[in-house]
Amino acid sequence: MGVLQEFKEFAVKGNVVDMAVGIIIGAAFGKIVSSFVADVIMPPIGLLIGGVDFTDLAVTLKAASADAPAVTLNYGNFIQTIVDFTIVAFAIFLVIKLINRFKRAEAVAPATPPAPSKEEILLTEIRDLLKERK
Repeated sequence: MGVLQEFKEFAVKGNVVDMAVGIIIGAAFGKIVSSFVADVIMPPIGLLIGGVDFTDLAVTLKAASADAPAVTLNYGNFIQTIVDFTIVAFAIFLVIKLINRFKRAEAVAPATPPAPSKEEILLTEIRDLLKERK
């Protein structure tokens, strides 16, 4: 089997396609969460701690000169990224917890057997009548 054939089989497997879809949706979800954190969560937190905007927090290591920009250590962006990660992780935790709850509910719920068909009922009655004759 050639390398191209092996790659084709690998690439069209359901798991690979599912993983690709998950990555694309995850990237879009990450953008949504980042916007939620930056636009909804962080302004009230910044207001509560004195109007501080985390993204503006930085330490200047070297001041700007005429031909070079300032060298800064932007720890505010790092704090923002940690908050984003924490919210994403918590959201994923809640989704996984919900999925596990549904799985447990399916496992615990007894499967009710389907009602017998008219033919099965008739055959059962015939069997019972034959047993009575003997």
